[in-house]
Amino acid sequence: MSVLQIDIAHSTLTGLRSRNEDYVGAVAPEGSELAAKGMLLAVADGVGGHAQGREAAEYAVRNLLGDYYATPETWSVAKSFDTVLIAINRWLLATARRSREYAGMATTLTALVLRGSRYHVAHVGDSRAYLWRGGKLTQLTEDHTWPHPELNNVLRRALGLDQHLVVDHADGELAADDRFVLVTDGVWGALGDAGMNKLLARHATAEAAADALALEAVRQGASDNCTALVAQVLTVPQADLRDWLDGAQKLPLPPPLKPGDEIDGLRVIELLHESRLTLLYKMALGNEILVLKTLRPEAGDTESIAALVHEEWLARRVLAPCFPQVISHPSRSRLYYLMTWHEGESLKARLARGHRFGIDEVTAIGLRLLKGVGLLHQLGIVHRDIKPDNVQLGTQGQVTILDLGVAASDGDQLREINNPGTPSYMAPELFAGSAANIGSDLYACGVTLYELLTRKYPYGEIEPFQKPRFTQPVPPSRYRPDIPAWLEAVVLKACVREPRERFETAEEFALALERGAYRPLASPRHVPLMARRPELVLKVLLAISVLLNLVLVFWASKR
Repeated sequence: MSVLQIDIAHSTLTGLRSRNEDYVGAVAPEGSELAAKGMLLAVADGVGGHAQGREAAEYAVRNLLGDYYATPETWSVAKSFDTVLIAINRWLLATARRSREYAGMATTLTALVLRGSRYHVAHVGDSRAYLWRGGKLTQLTEDHTWPHPELNNVLRRALGLDQHLVVDHADGELAADDRFVLVTDGVWGALGDAGMNKLLARHATAEAAADALALEAVRQGASDNCTALVAQVLTVPQADLRDWLDGAQKLPLPPPLKPGDEIDGLRVIELLHESRLTLLYKMALGNEILVLKTLRPEAGDTESIAALVHEEWLARRVLAPCFPQVISHPSRSRLYYLMTWHEGESLKARLARGHRFGIDEVTAIGLRLLKGVGLLHQLGIVHRDIKPDNVQLGTQGQVTILDLGVAASDGDQLREINNPGTPSYMAPELFAGSAANIGSDLYACGVTLYELLTRKYPYGEIEPFQKPRFTQPVPPSRYRPDIPAWLEAVVLKACVREPRERFETAEEFALALERGAYRPLASPRHVPLMARRPELVLKVLLAISVLLNLVLVFWASKR
């Protein structure tokens, strides 16, 4: 299988300026990091006329090149760019506020990621990114400038210029022989698009083209520093979810399996679970017990296959004891993936057996569940189907979160194998068409704890295709009076109808459970008036009775 190969070169010249305030950099990783994160190229132009423009440009490029590769692989390129650039912008603004010497430090920045068969551009300022394809030069970015009658265009967007940073994004398909050109305004301002196009057509290599662009801009009398970075695409891999999983989509599905059957050196022990589209088997590989997940033979359409591969890819990136770990199997000849086997049973199975979960037991399960869900959220993954069926309790009390079959990450937009979510655990806003997010996962965690405590749901059971009406959640103490007030307050906050009133993160939710009775939530338990002030209720009822009798006497005397 071909891999992405790029020839990269750059040239930067001071020109007529006394100091070069441009900065350029690139990172070209190899292997799995190249497939997951791609190559990153960037140019920056420190804002002229301000102190520390060069420092701002260098800081922005260096930190982008380092921090981009530290973001989770499950994040989209756009999210990774935004997260890193917002942090850089915040640092530049804070530095400028601390010292008069650094006041006004700012920089433009144009960055390019080449990954798999696509390119991604992030841009702020008036540096530019171009694509040269088939002899035609196309500008991929927009200049963020205000026209000025006496000065060159004035920047309206740059790193370090404004507290609220807005980054432009663009992406598209790669093709062999494409050339991407990142230049500062000294180059494009002096040469124009026509002049740059001629030079790119004249010079066959990335190095020759980059040198020619910067030198010719200086010869043309450019009034600013001149920097050009050229990336020439040599080979492009086939499009795929992630390149190294491409082969999985082409494998045939296994036939229906029964205990004793063998496939690729694996022996079937039993069928664990079957749904409308998926099958789970308990397998033996020598002395090792594994779980095999695949599709039903009749469910082998392109979208379902892509979704199963997507699920495997997500599962491979969640490396933690509270999740099944994907096991590589070089002998695989069919479309499936293998996971580690975990002894235990689901919380739903325990409820079905009649197990009564204690207060401390529910609290411990909640803390472990939220730790795992928080890890998913840090990776940019939303589970979308947290419920007792998908949470397994081990023999030593360990919690394992199962089934990423409908999980979503912001890096990929694929149709799910099954409809995402189970109605009774879905947040109210999902029924109105909102997309699942961190908040809806935390809501499902709250409903799960509610069910462990009460065997009920906060708004009653919701059937598929039902359009529920949400009012106020029923206090769990109505079903189980021994629930402490602090725990009831935590669970009700997690299950409240309005998203803004719930916990914002798994960590916040877990902290409320950890603090427990020592630092309970401010929201008190709802106690009926009759229970709080029985004497007041009796007095009111007595007054109403007396008043009613007087009315009846008066009415009778008038007859």
